[in-house]
Amino acid sequence: MSEDVKRQSLPTPDLRARRVAQTEAQLIGAASVLFLDQGYVATTLAQIAERAGVAARTVYVRFGTKAALFSRVVDQALVGDAEPVDVAHRPGVQDAMTAHTLAERIEAFADVSVGIAERAGPLFEVAAQAEGLEPELAEAAQAGRDATIQLCRSFWDHAAADGLLAKGLHPERLTVVTDVLLCADTVVHIRRAHGWSAAVHRSLIVDTLTALTRRRG
Repeated sequence: MSEDVKRQSLPTPDLRARRVAQTEAQLIGAASVLFLDQGYVATTLAQIAERAGVAARTVYVRFGTKAALFSRVVDQALVGDAEPVDVAHRPGVQDAMTAHTLAERIEAFADVSVGIAERAGPLFEVAAQAEGLEPELAEAAQAGRDATIQLCRSFWDHAAADGLLAKGLHPERLTVVTDVLLCADTVVHIRRAHGWSAAVHRSLIVDTLTALTRRRG
């Protein structure tokens, strides 16, 4: 075979990238189903590979460990797609930071929060079970908590900077309450203890933050 023919038969970088993305999508989809159906401990990488229709070695090549794959499953559920854009830089969050009124911002922030809870809530429960077993997942869970706190603080800092907070309202205190309302640990508790729907959780967020920030005459 000539060198020209060999070069023509090799996949282009774009084609290779698409194949990698497709394989990773298959693995993430398969892993998500199995983690939710069986839990973290009972799910093996071999099972995930079989469900995804790929060789077992492929899972190790793409993700290395079960914990790394689970983290990717959760990360994708948080944002809703495979695009490398974190929650803080998604359009919904930007709307929550820039809407004209505080009421509009609270509504938008609640929409973002409940959207995350709907997509990732069941996985948060799996993560809560696995966190004590895997240091890597415990570290990822804490990073997620820290990111939530930072996002809540940014929300209230933006509102304060734009003159939307009444006198006497403190972003740091509002951050604590907001974090309690929408963090992953609260989502897990609400699902386990109360079985609330997303709509009810959204109402709790909106009603509580509206009451806390209502201007007092």
